Amino acid sequence: MTPLQGLYVITPEGTDRPDVLADQVGRAIAGGARIVQYREKGRSRQEQYDRANAVLQICRAAGVPLVINDDVTLAAELGAEGVHLGRDDGDPLAARDRLGTDAIVGVSCYDDLARGRAAARRGASYVAFGSFFPSPTKPDAVRASRQLLAAASRCMEVPLVAIGGITPKNGPLLIAAGARMLAIISGVFAQPDVTAAARTYASLFPAGDPR
Repeated sequence: MTPLQGLYVITPEGTDRPDVLADQVGRAIAGGARIVQYREKGRSRQEQYDRANAVLQICRAAGVPLVINDDVTLAAELGAEGVHLGRDDGDPLAARDRLGTDAIVGVSCYDDLARGRAAARRGASYVAFGSFFPSPTKPDAVRASRQLLAAASRCMEVPLVAIGGITPKNGPLLIAAGARMLAIISGVFAQPDVTAAARTYASLFPAGDPR
């Protein structure tokens, strides 16, 4: 399994064809994405399956894990490597029971350190904090501070993910504060050259960083 470190891309919404979405993900992986999250809202169950499966095949070929946003059942049906849980998406321990002991189970913790510590105790593989900066994807998202991230890195052993408005310029501040992964959507997928954008973010992480 790929270590939980580096560029973490989240699929954009609005790409109509599964093959086009999968191609975008493949380009991000070529630029250095180390983990992929499939995230889309408002589609039928069959559309969700078809699109996530197309992305899964690209990830499998590259040896990059795919986690499914919110939906433990879809992750199980696909045989994806894991799931990412939001505030109302269930318990990480229950998700791990469903998906297997080796599954990646991520949990959104927003600006709540206590939630992060509880998720880690309940078997989360990683916890995500943010939004750290204004985000075009979720402009009304709760804001988290670098101080929170630093505090989490001091008291938690699970990998930390930073999300929200992250650019190649402000990303190093979050890595220095303790983020092991940077979660990116528009900073990669809304760029003219997806591979080049991904490579820029991936280069923020020192090769062989032992954290």
